[in-house]
Amino acid sequence: MESLFLTNLASPPLLFFFLGAAAALLRSDLEIPAQVAKFLSLYLLFAIGFKGGVALSESTLDASVISVLAAAVGLACVVPVYAFYLLRLKLGAPDAAAIAATYGSISAVTFVTGTSYVDTQGLPWNGYLVAAMALMESPAIVIGILLYRLHGGQAGVATVAHGDGGDGRVDWGSLGREAFLNGSVFLILGSMLVGWFTGSAGMDQVKSVVKDPFIGLLCLFLLDMGIVAARRLGQLSRSAGAAGGQLPFLLGFALLVPLANAVLGALIGWQLGLGEGDALLLTILAASASYIAVPAAMRLALPEANPSLYLPMSLAVTFPFNLLIGIPLYHQLVIWLLSP
Repeated sequence: MESLFLTNLASPPLLFFFLGAAAALLRSDLEIPAQVAKFLSLYLLFAIGFKGGVALSESTLDASVISVLAAAVGLACVVPVYAFYLLRLKLGAPDAAAIAATYGSISAVTFVTGTSYVDTQGLPWNGYLVAAMALMESPAIVIGILLYRLHGGQAGVATVAHGDGGDGRVDWGSLGREAFLNGSVFLILGSMLVGWFTGSAGMDQVKSVVKDPFIGLLCLFLLDMGIVAARRLGQLSRSAGAAGGQLPFLLGFALLVPLANAVLGALIGWQLGLGEGDALLLTILAASASYIAVPAAMRLALPEANPSLYLPMSLAVTFPFNLLIGIPLYHQLVIWLLSP
């Protein structure tokens, strides 16, 4: 187990993440321009989607693959429900719904980092895990809104207005577009379809862009993520204090719930008979939390929720925890479950 942690600590992407965090904490003027950060994000989604599509074209879409995809969607539906009722012990319905949706969804960047770790370990993995990632991103958004409405909430911006007051009905069309057609989901699904359609011949044409620069650009992206995450920590502390001194509870949630979700993901992978690489990636997906798709949707559908809670929790606590400790820990869990 120690060797897994040491391998992860020696990973350039992880070290660049902490270099960015150090720059922010030491108040360096190091900055990644916003347009460059956006390009890096688009590149990573394109590259992992295309590679997953090519891998999918070389595998058979059978009942076992469909079972994995169905299990992934089921996991994305169950997690926000139990998370919501746990959060309601301390928080109001808007914040509980937004945080539950955040932790029921997934982080594409955590998954991308996970694939880099799996490749470093020399573990094979299948392209349908990219499809699982895309399918897991949106269900939690809808479930979070439904839970909020079930507990007496009224949607804010994403409502159908009537007269001057509105009737409080959710505009599911707008919410659906934000949940299922947001840029990250659309790009990764589209890239996966292109990779699946063109197969290995397509990879031969773009491998100099998709494969060779991948780790270097991931390092730059995580450098930016380290800067952003360190800055969000202070925001979380201030907001949790304003919410009635809930910082210990929120920190505990942001660290322990991903661990519980990882156990669920690993058990599902074990029950489905997945290989080590596939089971680990499913576990990483289960343990991750969204900081792109869900916050964008929550701003639209639940403006009552405080983004200074759910965004820093996922980005400044859960994300670095998964990168530093979580991924090798989940790997050890998978090894233990799959060992004869």
